[in-house]
Amino acid sequence: MAEDLVLDIKNLVVHYETEDADVHAVNGIDISIGKKRTLGLVGETGAGKTTTALSILNLVPNPPGVIKEGEIFLEGKDVLKMSSADLEKMRGNDVAMIFQDPMTALNPVMTVGDQIGESIAIHQNLSKKEAFEKAKEMLKMVGIAESRAYDYPHQFSGGMKQRVVIAIALACSPQLLIADEPTTALDVTIQAQVLELMKMLIQEQEMSMLLITHDLGVVAEVCEDVAVMYAGRIVEKGTADDVFNHMRHPYTEGLFDSLPNLKQRGEELVPIKGLMPDPSDLPPGCAFAPRCPYATEECSKAVPQLMPVDGSETHFVACSAYNHPEFRLRGNKDGK
Repeated sequence: MAEDLVLDIKNLVVHYETEDADVHAVNGIDISIGKKRTLGLVGETGAGKTTTALSILNLVPNPPGVIKEGEIFLEGKDVLKMSSADLEKMRGNDVAMIFQDPMTALNPVMTVGDQIGESIAIHQNLSKKEAFEKAKEMLKMVGIAESRAYDYPHQFSGGMKQRVVIAIALACSPQLLIADEPTTALDVTIQAQVLELMKMLIQEQEMSMLLITHDLGVVAEVCEDVAVMYAGRIVEKGTADDVFNHMRHPYTEGLFDSLPNLKQRGEELVPIKGLMPDPSDLPPGCAFAPRCPYATEECSKAVPQLMPVDGSETHFVACSAYNHPEFRLRGNKDGK
């Protein structure tokens, strides 16, 4: 693993094996995040984003979840080969996660100060009293009065609960923060506040972040790098400029075309036709081919691999139709 990478995932394959079906949730993905970099992992519900995040913490529920293949290096150590004791030390200390719904992420019968202090006491060998004092400092850092440390979750609004969850995640200054749809349950104005807070804290603490979302606006606001996920595979990845301004995958184009344009309000939205395939019954070849307006016969024969775009060192696309002479994306600013 390169020294400047905090996270390096290689060929990760995760299945959920049940009596009824074998669900192919993640199908051989490669993701890396550099130090002090933020990567946005974008895709529809069911694309495999959360399963990827849980794999990094080695928390895929087993059964039915099985990590079939792959390596996950965190600061040079393979997470999938760690002992239970090493995993407990790693979680919350080296890598922390902000879960989707702050309403269910907090324990209703513990004060928020005790909940923040719990991981501090475990990882930093502090007494309960010392940990509680540090928890107050963490609350202050996320913009909540220290006196609220004695309150319970039901006494906080949704936005305040999400700030508490962020305080828990950052309590031990992790090298990597995983944020799984951190603003989904919040209204728009509170979303903006929480995103600004996260950006500020990440810069102050000099940490890296994996931001999982389906909201391209959030990615544009926060992320330097972007990976687009579809049916358990990365179909396009690069810097934010690569993916937003020089997109090369039809699915990426579809995501952007389905967004309203504030400057051209009269234009109709162009939805992506059809639905994402059942992960227990993926089609042969490219999983997006049945919905793709550019699909050729070749697309349904072989699974396309990530290849550099025009010799780029940062921009990669997995698309067989990309080299077809008639291939031109509607939403692409610079043609092919």
